Amino acid sequence: MEFSYDVIVVGAGHAGCEAAHASAKLGKKTLLITFDLEKIAAMSCNPSVGGVAKGQIVREIDALGGMMGIIADRSAVQFRMLNRSKGPAVWSPRAQSDRRLYSTLWRQNLENTENLFLFQDNVVDLIFNDSSVVGVITQMGFQFESKVVILTAGTFLNGKIHIGEISFDGGRMGDRSNYTLSEKLRNKGFIVNKLKTGTPVRIDSRSIDFSKLIEQKGDNDPQFFSFTNHMQPPTKQLSCWIAYTDHKVHQILRKGFDRSPLFKGIIQGVGPRYCPSIEDKLKKFADKDRHQLFLEPEGWNTTEFYLNGFSSSLPWEVQLEALHNIQGFENAHIFRPGYAIEYDFFDPTQLKPSLETKLVNNLFFAGQINGTTGYEEAAAQGLIAGINAALKIDKKNPLILKRNQAYIGVLIDDLIYKGVNEPYRMFTSRAEFRILLRHDNADERLTPFAYKIGMVDEKRYREMISKYRRIEEFIAFAKDKSVKPEEINEYLTQNHSSSISQSTKLIKILSRPEINLGKFIKLLNISENIDDISLEAESRIKYQAYIEKEKLEAEKIEKFHDLFIPDNFDFDAIQNLSTEARQKLKKIKPKTIGEAISISGVNPSDIIIILMILGR
Repeated sequence: MEFSYDVIVVGAGHAGCEAAHASAKLGKKTLLITFDLEKIAAMSCNPSVGGVAKGQIVREIDALGGMMGIIADRSAVQFRMLNRSKGPAVWSPRAQSDRRLYSTLWRQNLENTENLFLFQDNVVDLIFNDSSVVGVITQMGFQFESKVVILTAGTFLNGKIHIGEISFDGGRMGDRSNYTLSEKLRNKGFIVNKLKTGTPVRIDSRSIDFSKLIEQKGDNDPQFFSFTNHMQPPTKQLSCWIAYTDHKVHQILRKGFDRSPLFKGIIQGVGPRYCPSIEDKLKKFADKDRHQLFLEPEGWNTTEFYLNGFSSSLPWEVQLEALHNIQGFENAHIFRPGYAIEYDFFDPTQLKPSLETKLVNNLFFAGQINGTTGYEEAAAQGLIAGINAALKIDKKNPLILKRNQAYIGVLIDDLIYKGVNEPYRMFTSRAEFRILLRHDNADERLTPFAYKIGMVDEKRYREMISKYRRIEEFIAFAKDKSVKPEEINEYLTQNHSSSISQSTKLIKILSRPEINLGKFIKLLNISENIDDISLEAESRIKYQAYIEKEKLEAEKIEKFHDLFIPDNFDFDAIQNLSTEARQKLKKIKPKTIGEAISISGVNPSDIIIILMILGR
């Protein structure tokens, strides 16, 4: 066994797995150290990948050569495209996963990655040489040297679990915490704070009356996360189910408020705003008569189900009584109660855009240690940290994605410039250029970067180039092709679209929001085979004007990124600024246009107005 590596990754959650895979793929001898090799990439919370904005991140990870998308596809029990009632720009892929299969596939991938080695132990200290990290020390006394260390400790740094008035140490139910690293890094000058997250009861499906629940099936046309042709569409999917709380359930839950660690001040960490516990919902939304719950299967070969929306740290007997009063769960048997977990994180403003720390050279942070919540946000950070660790060893410039290039760019930019005061979750609303950052064009945006640094091979890069050439060729065909009234009016009427009275260019018809490109082309018996590019082509056609507008705004903002804003600039005098933008600009007083655009609530239109006032 060797004790010297290029990169050491501490922690094998979603961030650690992507980081280790990326650095090893780029030729760096990598060691991944974790508490338990049986729980690699464990889905500690809900058994799913993707969702609103998160699905876009997973597709970006795949476009950059990461593995989350491929493994999510192969372990999925259900596929659903969210936001289909809206335009394709905000469609978001999501998949329910087989929890155990997901973890198994990740381990198989890591074990078969060249240059990558696994080791089970607890890292208790880092080895420093002046202001640089040069290795780690484990609980069993091993000392491993390295050029770079990537810390992806998740919720394990001083993790504490809360169930009612019972509290005990743990980074996850059944797993111990790491009690030393936070203090070691605090002594190096790092700012350490606490956050909180939670999880709901797990239920034995044999004790559930599904006849009282609303079934939610998967899509008939499942959309994979990965852009590669790595598997066939599934022939079978598992259903999710919808349930609701009611007034009686709320009354029972309130009985436990006086023993709630959240309301008694026992929990000091701030919880996620957009994924609150059920007791927090009752406090914040006291006027609501019911709350929606989603019952999600945990895998193909298990009776365990996850009750999404019922996260709680109330005493277990209160959780159980409330559960038994929800329709369909009158006789429910729980495998384990819900609980809250409080843990340490590091202020992400202490990071460079590469995710290397400012205080210690060659030390990178990724995942929940930076104040984020969610598998997808963690995996994205791990991928970028792993890539940049390898690039730094090779003395190359880091990969830094801009806000107009990727949701991953928005994520990291938000973290390092704005910081967090609650667990950070990605939403489409956080991205100023979300029409540019669609899930369907992630490969066009990011695969060229991945090819340049070696994360994807030439074959995949050439296939991507060919794909977008075909899209451009089809759009050119649609601009030239005319269709006659007798060919399409019946279809237009059936789809609540205005009929035409004379021959019309195909591109104009396809621009209509109610027209589906795939179905329409088949109606006309057009020979062009576009099945594999129809979604991307449709998005470009329908959003062309908006895409061009966002590109123009992005170019303007990029051009004047370093333009100084005078100290005496009067934001109150600009009437066309949004109220939120004006308030935050006055408070933060950005020195440059680049700093201004990084402020949450300041959008491109606000920046364009400021540039006009500045004469640019």
